[in-house]
Amino acid sequence: METEQQLLKAIRGGEREAKRRLYERFAGRTMAIALRYVANQEDARDVVQDSFVKILTSLDHFNYQGEGSLKAWVTSIVVHQAVDYVKRHERMQMTDLLPDEPEEEEPDVGRVPPDVLWRLISQLPPGYRMVLNLYVFEQLPHKEIARMLGIAPGTSTSQYARAKKELAKRINNYLKNNKL
Repeated sequence: METEQQLLKAIRGGEREAKRRLYERFAGRTMAIALRYVANQEDARDVVQDSFVKILTSLDHFNYQGEGSLKAWVTSIVVHQAVDYVKRHERMQMTDLLPDEPEEEEPDVGRVPPDVLWRLISQLPPGYRMVLNLYVFEQLPHKEIARMLGIAPGTSTSQYARAKKELAKRINNYLKNNKL
């Protein structure tokens, strides 16, 4: 398999087919990332398309720092494009108040099929979904999430707590209704 460095060299050398290889290499991953943030496939396709436009027009500014750095850079662009898309197209309600209700019983997530778990996450309100994804999957600190979303760090923390609580409730309902 072609290394990231070889692929970049081919693209920067003007090899048109190399851009297609870049797309094919990351298309599935970028779609999966986009689907974590946006509610439906059509919107996710828009995010992926916008991401690849940005990737291909910004490649001259990319600084290769070893194998995996291209993948990390592509991921970062898709995440930012998805966040921007959600901020522009979905109504997000943010609060910095922590929930008063008792904690939901910790669900046995391992008993939930991955496609069901993704569906349950995708059904969370946009603000919850964004913060959960940024914190859990992108492993960003609440301070960075707050900067990206234009909210206070405490609001990010509160949204994450609410997202976890709501997701736990949905998972427990799924497990109860499906007797798994």
